[in-house]
Amino acid sequence: MSNARGGMGAADVGTPRRTKEIIAKYGFSFKKSLGQNFLIDQNILNKIVEAAELDKTKGALEIGPGIGALTGQLAEAAGKVTAIEIDNRLIPILRDVLAEEKHVEVVHGDVLKLDLAKLLQEKYEGMTGVSVVANLPYYVTTPILMKLLEERLPLEHIVVMIQKEVAERMAAKPGGKEYGSLSVAVQYYCEPKLVCTVPHTVFIPQPNVDSAVIKLSLRDKPPVDITDEGHFFRVVGASFAQRRKTLANNLTAFAGKERREAVLKLLEGCGIDPTRRGETLSMEEFARISRAMLEQGWA
Repeated sequence: MSNARGGMGAADVGTPRRTKEIIAKYGFSFKKSLGQNFLIDQNILNKIVEAAELDKTKGALEIGPGIGALTGQLAEAAGKVTAIEIDNRLIPILRDVLAEEKHVEVVHGDVLKLDLAKLLQEKYEGMTGVSVVANLPYYVTTPILMKLLEERLPLEHIVVMIQKEVAERMAAKPGGKEYGSLSVAVQYYCEPKLVCTVPHTVFIPQPNVDSAVIKLSLRDKPPVDITDEGHFFRVVGASFAQRRKTLANNLTAFAGKERREAVLKLLEGCGIDPTRRGETLSMEEFARISRAMLEQGWA
């Protein structure tokens, strides 16, 4: 299918043949610094879009559309699609490929620097909900996701393909080696669910590691009661500072050596064994420690 400008349609971009055609037509060369890996598996693309639960009353915000493989699928499912691309070389390609999709807009910019609250307000007026759906570059996965979560944007879901190990850490439960401060941070804001794993062989060029699709459903409110979010996350970070050390040792380093005995007493008062390690604590236990510290005036 070709568009009115003589370009190529968007419906089947995510195949090996079409991807190679587009790369050849525009003489595109991959920039390793931007983590560019184009997905060439329609089955995986369908799973990503399906997980986002889109319909024509809802909008999709895509980050890093590349040549539009996922964008074309989102265009079929959503009422409005905005695709943010940092690489200016891809902008004319995207606008050509997506020329027939009048409800798709390509924005040139760095998602980490954009006012996303304003963008959502401007681009999705009249939509019943908006979800972020993206194949994120590995090197900026965590900064992008934490920006989306910490800014408390009015999103329904975040469905992203990321490095498999990072996805597993986000979804990890207490007690395993994958569980850490990232697990707590993500699960504070949303409920994670692993959708599928993605072998490295379904990309051009092929990355060195496998990927996974994770669905993050935004919570209406945090699952724990805390009095100071900043302090809570500092306690979580401190508890994982040196994973082989006990909770008592890590929190003593955080609170100050002079408070060693006070830390032991505080943990016992919270019903938490000081010899445990951070990866065994639930979010509620971290919240309990944070509240107790603040009650005692420990900033």
